This record gives sequence, C-alpha cells and structure tokens, in this order.
Amino acid sequence: MSTRSVPPRALAWVVTGIVLAALSLRGPIIAPTPVITQIQSDLGFSAATAGLLTGLPVLLFALITPLASKLIGRFGPEAAILVCLTGVLAGTVIRSAGPAAVVLVGTVVIGAAIAVGNIVVPVIIRRDVSWRRIPMVTAAYTAALNVGSMITALGTAPLAAVVGWRWALVAWGLLTVAALVFWLAVARRRAVAPPASPASRTEPPTTTGASGTVRGTGRIRRIGWWLTFAFCGQAFSYYSITAWLPTLLADTRGLSLAASGAGASLFQVAAIAGALGVPALTARTPAWAPVAVVGALWITLPLGLLIAPEGYLVWSAIGGIAQGGGFTVIFSLVARVVRTDAEAAGTSARIQGSGYLAATVGPPLVGALNSGTGGWTAPLLVVLGATAVFLAGGLLAVRETQRRP
Repeated sequence: MSTRSVPPRALAWVVTGIVLAALSLRGPIIAPTPVITQIQSDLGFSAATAGLLTGLPVLLFALITPLASKLIGRFGPEAAILVCLTGVLAGTVIRSAGPAAVVLVGTVVIGAAIAVGNIVVPVIIRRDVSWRRIPMVTAAYTAALNVGSMITALGTAPLAAVVGWRWALVAWGLLTVAALVFWLAVARRRAVAPPASPASRTEPPTTTGASGTVRGTGRIRRIGWWLTFAFCGQAFSYYSITAWLPTLLADTRGLSLAASGAGASLFQVAAIAGALGVPALTARTPAWAPVAVVGALWITLPLGLLIAPEGYLVWSAIGGIAQGGGFTVIFSLVARVVRTDAEAAGTSARIQGSGYLAATVGPPLVGALNSGTGGWTAPLLVVLGATAVFLAGGLLAVRETQRRP
C-alpha cells in the first residue's frame, strides 16, 4: 500500500471525512434502542431477540476484524472506507424493509460494515496525519462517534412518533449518504494528486538498520498486546455500563425509566469532553499522565456507585469522560507507534478484535451477576476490575514505548 501522506491543503478534507464517517459508525447500532418496544411489538421479538439488534454488531466487530485488515491490505484504505459506508447504508435500508429475519440480516450487514470502518480509520489517521496532530484527530474521531450515538438516541423516538420506527431508522442513512459522497470525492482527489514529498510528513524518530528493525518490530508487537489488554478493559466496561446503568439507577435510586435513562445519558455525552481533553493533556504532561488520569476516572465510576450511589450524576459524567478519553488514548498510541499501513491495520485489528470479544461477554455477565446475587455490588466489582485492567495495560504500553530499542 502507499504510505505517502496527503498534502497539507488536503488534510482538512481527510479530517472532515473521518468525522463524517464516524457519525455512522455507532449511531446505527444505538438507533433501535429508543424504539425497541415498538420493534418488539411489530415483529414479535422476545427480549432476548431484541437484544440482538445491539448485540450482534458488537459480536461482528470481533469476528470481522481479521477480514477487515486483509481488505485494507489488498485494496487500500479509501476502498475499505467506501465498502464500510456502502455496507452501513445497505444494512440500514435492509433492516427497515422486511419481517423479523430481514431485520436481523440488516443488523448483521451493519455490524460487518462498521467492523471495517473501525479498523480503517486508525490506518488513515496514521497515514495522513502528522504524528504531532494524531491525538487531536483521534479525539475528533472519538467525539464524532459519541455525537453520532447521541443524536440517534435523542432523535429516533420523535421521528418514529411521526413516521414510524422503520422510516425513523432509515432516516439516519442520510448521514451515511453524506459521508459516502464525501469519501468518493476524497478518493477521486487522491487518485489524481501527485505523490507527496517525504518531507510533507514529520515523523517521530525511528530506529534504522536490520537489527534495529527486528527490535522495533518486537517492541511494537509488545505495545500492541498491552494495548489489547487495555482495550479489553475499556470495551468490557463501556458496553456493560451502557447496557445496565439505566436499570441500575432505577433499582438503586428508585428513578423512573425516563429519569434513569436521562441520568445514564451523561455517560455518553461526557465522552466528548474526554476525547477532546486527552490531546491537551498529552501536549502538557509526561506520556504516562493521560493514561493514569483516564484510568483513575474510569475506576471512579464503579467505586462511586458502590460507595456513594446518590452521586450517580457525577459518577456518570466522570465515567463518560473516561470512556471517551480511553478510546482516544489507546488509538492515538497505535497511530503513533506503527510504521506502515499494514502494521497499523494488523495492530488495530488485533486490539479491536479482542476488545470487542470482551465487550460481548460484559453485558451478559453483569446481568447474570445481578440476577444471581439480587443486587449490583458484584456486577460493579467486576466492572471495577475491568477498569483496573485498562489502567494496567495502558501504563505498561506507555512504559514499553519509552524503552530504548
């Protein structure tokens, strides 16, 4: 694959394209949740089957990532992101077009397509962004993921009240159409642009020489494994809290379903602050500090809910900052340490494949612990353990980056 960078004047195009694509990389999964009771009623879904509308895509994230890496290696990042957006659009239409089986098929298509997008965006960031700007662009990507989730969560139910749930879900495909058109233009511009000068991209110092390359490869592999460890903790915690925080608040604080949902929404909204805060912290502190701060915030969420549950609004906001910051920390490190597009795709695929597998385990395990114990202490202790895994893995990855090759 080509490793040339886009010219500086085209960088704004790429960043805008990343943000537009990110709006369609989580929103289609969240969109059915506000109208899930209507979908169950119309299609005769059980609660377990309805859960597949959000659970299947996450499982596909884990299963499809190796194939996504090969797709990027064979056809290039632009082709891969076009495949992603086309698949999301097709899946969105299919999911709203037929009976129960067709709805599930559309969900599978959406999950598989987003899995490609999850891998290719970090590759594009590594290739096209100066390494000093990688944390900020990754933060913009992370923030856009959460904005996509937020607007679909807030807008689907009002749309469904006017046009029905099927058309409400299809309507979000307009975001995907916008991103698809934009990336078609980016791909065309890149195809006709002259190769960039090597000086157009400022790289961090690298080790040269045959023996240095071997040692560098080994270091990158070790960093990748520690980041895999960290992302498993991140994904387990995020999807467990997303799935169960409204129920937890209803059970422990006696809130109505609407009030508990509003409280839990802080966990999603505050992620934008976390994503955008990490680059500022990275620029002003030692390399380990962003990981330590984000890890401490992550740990505060389950601890706060255990020790002082009446402060749930504060804990939800702190946890949201942590989950937005955690994603940014991990994938900023990936983009900064890898040296080629192929290495970026392979490392990102390994991290995300393992992490999203952990994510599929989290919500069922937390729910089973709640059912088995009749309370939320055991589930929160498990989430606490997962947040500690994020902190340990992240700090060990940073430590590895600072060792002399």
